[in-house]
Amino acid sequence: MTWWRRLVGGSSGRDPRHTDFLAEALDLESRGDYANALTSYRLALRERPDDLGVLQNIAIAFSKTGQPEEAIRTYRRALQLDAESPGAHYGLAFLLLKRGETAHAAMHLESFLRVSTAQDPTSARFRAHAERTLAQLQGAADVSDGQDPSPLTGEDDGSAYTDEG
Repeated sequence: MTWWRRLVGGSSGRDPRHTDFLAEALDLESRGDYANALTSYRLALRERPDDLGVLQNIAIAFSKTGQPEEAIRTYRRALQLDAESPGAHYGLAFLLLKRGETAHAAMHLESFLRVSTAQDPTSARFRAHAERTLAQLQGAADVSDGQDPSPLTGEDDGSAYTDEG
């Protein structure tokens, strides 16, 4: 790991080669090492503070490491930079849903469906999941018999969709 070697004395800072922290983070994440990927993503974010892709990857890593509040905060930051980021709306919707904030989750699902496209099979799959979940939310709001509707369940924690599809 490049950052680890530098931390333990592997570089004097005079190395003319530039470390690609984003590539390093993606590699760590692909191996399931989300905790160390977070470190590299944060370093990449220092170099590119307004990079939506990096922010979304950070939010995903927070989700994968059991830090939903940090993931929510990161998705919200991404939406401050781009209010029409489909990935941020999608991820935030499912994290809010897990937290029981169904009204806000529905709002973000609606935004996701408004700004995303179904140009490829992967995007179509995420759109279909968002449409089903939104329909369940709207159905749950229509329940008038006083009983709690069946809970919305799903394995999606909002961490899989990126704006790249």
